[in-house]
Amino acid sequence: MNSLTSTDAASHFANAQHHPNQFALLAQRRFAPFFWVQFLGAGNDNVFKFAFTVLVTYQLQVSWLPASLAGLVIGALFILPFLLFSATSGQLADKYPKEVLIRLVKNLEIVIMALAGWGFLQQNVAVLLTCVFLMGLHSTLFGPVKFAYLPQHLSERELTGGNGMVEMGTFVAILLGNVAGGLLIAMPLVGPAAVAAACLTLALLGRVLAQAVPASPPTDAALVINWNPFTETWRNLRLAHGNLVVFRSLLGISWMWFFGAVFLSNFPAFAHDVLRGDEQVASLLLVVFSVGVGAGALLCEVLSRRHVEIGQVPLGAIGMSVFAVDLYFATEALPPAAGTHSLSGFLAQPAHWRVLADLALLSMAAGIYSVPMYALIQMRSPASHRARIIAANNILNALFMIVSALLAGALLGAGLGLAQVFLLLGLANALVAAYIFLLVPEYLLRFIAWVATRLVYRLRLQGEERIPVQGPAILACNHVSYVDAVLLMAASPRPIRFLMDHRIFRVPVLGWLFRLAKAIPVAPQKEDPAAYEAAFEAAAQVLREGDLLGIFPEGGLTADGTLQPFKPGVLKIVERARAEGLAVPVVPMALTHLWGSFFSRIERVDGRPTAMTRPFRRGLFSRVGLNVGEPLAPEALALDALRERVAALSNG
Repeated sequence: MNSLTSTDAASHFANAQHHPNQFALLAQRRFAPFFWVQFLGAGNDNVFKFAFTVLVTYQLQVSWLPASLAGLVIGALFILPFLLFSATSGQLADKYPKEVLIRLVKNLEIVIMALAGWGFLQQNVAVLLTCVFLMGLHSTLFGPVKFAYLPQHLSERELTGGNGMVEMGTFVAILLGNVAGGLLIAMPLVGPAAVAAACLTLALLGRVLAQAVPASPPTDAALVINWNPFTETWRNLRLAHGNLVVFRSLLGISWMWFFGAVFLSNFPAFAHDVLRGDEQVASLLLVVFSVGVGAGALLCEVLSRRHVEIGQVPLGAIGMSVFAVDLYFATEALPPAAGTHSLSGFLAQPAHWRVLADLALLSMAAGIYSVPMYALIQMRSPASHRARIIAANNILNALFMIVSALLAGALLGAGLGLAQVFLLLGLANALVAAYIFLLVPEYLLRFIAWVATRLVYRLRLQGEERIPVQGPAILACNHVSYVDAVLLMAASPRPIRFLMDHRIFRVPVLGWLFRLAKAIPVAPQKEDPAAYEAAFEAAAQVLREGDLLGIFPEGGLTADGTLQPFKPGVLKIVERARAEGLAVPVVPMALTHLWGSFFSRIERVDGRPTAMTRPFRRGLFSRVGLNVGEPLAPEALALDALRERVAALSNG
């Protein structure tokens, strides 16, 4: 169930109507200060870490920290707090106001950066390593706050765009931070002082902006903090596992970090050993990857029509695999290099552009893959436990990134080249994605619906905000074609369980699809009384669980394109719910311009109405519509009035 209250949802939707896209959020106080705080924090992390890495790699000789191990040690120290303290940070974010926590975290960042500044000036490696750990703690504390903050201030229609902006901002900040850190530390004589000044300035600026973050009340103020990180980590993972869709989405996000970490950590070696490029070529790879992820994240809102559209996740997974595999073939096809390429020399060779295109497209696919998953977790997690579930995600992310480093190292140690590692990663991604989508068929179903409404049909929605974002409801729609349910899936921000004529399950492909969607087969009472009663019991259970029930009150497909008389089954379902104390609204809906399409029964075969006999009957991108009316109260529901409402919508 969605955790937004109906009042919050209504006010959020009203806010959503006042801006055309995700960039308009940057002009609003509920988002802009938070966005820039997290942007500056991510940038500061990377200015500090990259400058420190360059310092101990090129400028300082430390016997107990060899240059070859500096990057690994710094990365491990930064990740360690995520394993140790994520469970505690999740509890804090659920128990206390988020704006208070954000300001405290920014205060901590100022102290850490002041200490780090002293460490840079004194070139004290031990102090700087301590600051790496403390900045990891800073990010650990901020992570659950960051992702739990968004659903408190954004509507369902804004959540994908908001997450896309945060994802884009994070990767751009990482990129700019690395570039700035490298440039500052390389300044002759004043490099360490310049880094110290920049890090402290960014921390202070972040704290100033944090003061403008609006109030975000605690979601579980009565929570008693468990300070044992190990028992609380286990409890968080079990809590996340309570909702299998959410838990498997957490695993999906962690896999994306596994996938991305292999690329990010190996760009210098890939540029040097495979592409025969210099340091600037390695930097170019980082730029392309970061911009690609950011672009993919921003595309999500456009592709989703401003809904949380998890149908994009398989699209992203396909892109990640296809372009990772092609990256291997692109590198295998490179001509032999006579020496080391400069940046201009690298770009002058056409074969290198294929490598860059593969890298850009696979990173863009990763952005498209991850943003809907984050939004789904935010929507489906109970508000009282949302930050703790996100903390569980951070724990899993850290574990997956550690495993990715160990596994990539083992493969390289076994004699494989980096291009071969990328090939294996692309193939593994296909297997992992297939496994996740079979475990959580909702991803696959939404992908099919997403494709159907963009390639087969062009679906125009009107009034879709009337589909409830939480709580039980019945969606009552006219029945024009065999794919009506697929189109309704595409329009709804939530899963729909459909009550459907048992005969449709015999249709090839569609029958498998509807079984995958857990549609409820219903047979006429005279034909099969037991199946009839079982169907209505299953429908009642859907409403008890607070979910959406889709029903076609005509009882079957129209044979002539007109609206048929409604059968009383919908009244029976409503009355049964009322008897159990549930006030379930009925939302009238109508599909338009679908009659005459391939999936409608417009053709005549042996005098009988038949569908699916003339492929591309109306070509691709046939325009169809869905009109959604105002919900009808259950206590005043009448069959004739419901039919009149649906008829009016079908003519609208």
